[in-house]
Amino acid sequence: MSYKLSRSPLNGVTISLLMTLIVSLGACGGNGNSGQSEGVAAIGVDNRPIPEAGLSLLFIGNSLTYTNDLPGMLERMLIIAGVEVGTIEAVALPNHGLPDHWFNTNARQRIGVGGWDVVILQQGPSATEGRPYLLEYTPLFAQEISQINAQTALYMVWPSKARFCHFSQVSASYTMAARSVDGLLFPAGEAWLAAWQRNPALKLYSSDNFHPSKMGTYLAALVMFEQLTGLDINELPNVIPAVGGDIALSPDVSKVLKDAAKQANAEHALVYPQ
Repeated sequence: MSYKLSRSPLNGVTISLLMTLIVSLGACGGNGNSGQSEGVAAIGVDNRPIPEAGLSLLFIGNSLTYTNDLPGMLERMLIIAGVEVGTIEAVALPNHGLPDHWFNTNARQRIGVGGWDVVILQQGPSATEGRPYLLEYTPLFAQEISQINAQTALYMVWPSKARFCHFSQVSASYTMAARSVDGLLFPAGEAWLAAWQRNPALKLYSSDNFHPSKMGTYLAALVMFEQLTGLDINELPNVIPAVGGDIALSPDVSKVLKDAAKQANAEHALVYPQ
């Protein structure tokens, strides 16, 4: 599936982080079992209209989305590939699961502005105690997303290193949630496993062994890029587009990451009967 592709260069792309991010990155709970996370200051909702032309994405999540600026990294990759972009935005706050976003209403109000092509939902790993919240609130969000004629997508993440054995349960949770709404599934966690199968030394976790390193975020962005555009990720340059400047990758490491993203999408992306 691909959206609003253009091979012409893009001018004037906007990324907007709608909410101030408060509280340290170390707390990413994401089980979504509360209506309001402590230490988060809500700010007035942005009601600016979405450009009609180009691919427009809205991320709803927590620090697994905003660490290393996943939305911005994906946007840079799209620009490099010549994909026309309207706007890429994020409502991403510490400790927020989908119930938190539902009751805070900021994400729902931004959805309601309309004009999005895909709204990407993410909460914590949701392997065990978080799974009921993921399965309950994904359809609620999907109903509102469908009302603006947008596609719902689930951004499958990963467990902490201490819970490494939960990878399959995280994958199952996000797959069930995506299937329940006929949504897209971006299997980033599965791409991490596929990359480690090729090179176990890759540092995909950051130093806290939960949040992603820049390489881990880049691998998630590759997964999304391929599904959203249908373009060959092997044509992307061997760099991680990052705040403060691109980070060069060796050809060997770049190939591992791109092959892992392709494998994860081939084996875990969802296809529905027409």
